[in-house]
Amino acid sequence: MQRIAEKRVIYFDGVCHLCHKSVRFIARRDPHGRFLFSPLQSASGQAVMKRLDMDQQQPGSIILADEDRLFTRSAAALRIAGRLRAPWPLLRIFWIVPRPLRDAIYDWIARNRYRWFGKMDACPLPDEDLRDRFVVE
Repeated sequence: MQRIAEKRVIYFDGVCHLCHKSVRFIARRDPHGRFLFSPLQSASGQAVMKRLDMDQQQPGSIILADEDRLFTRSAAALRIAGRLRAPWPLLRIFWIVPRPLRDAIYDWIARNRYRWFGKMDACPLPDEDLRDRFVVE
């Protein structure tokens, strides 16, 4: 595990199966290790949620901390996709879709993610191959 330096940090719902699968997906397609990961349930995740005035008991969005800026929902997802190995940067085409529509689709998936993909009782330890990509608080 490492500390935040000049890297981008993805804060994700640590008890969501879809979110854990997404972290593994991103890590495999980020060969330069540009992204670090931290559960929203961590101390830094809670602080970021508080800074954004988000419900800390019901995390409903991924958050990307990128160079002193915070991105949520579809903006975070598209910025992440844009920095992955090809062909994923092609998803940047969706920037042309108005944000309210992109976020409505994102919110629909977020509201249903536990029902569709399941929920864990607690945030598990990261897999051995990802441990050095998780932020230590």
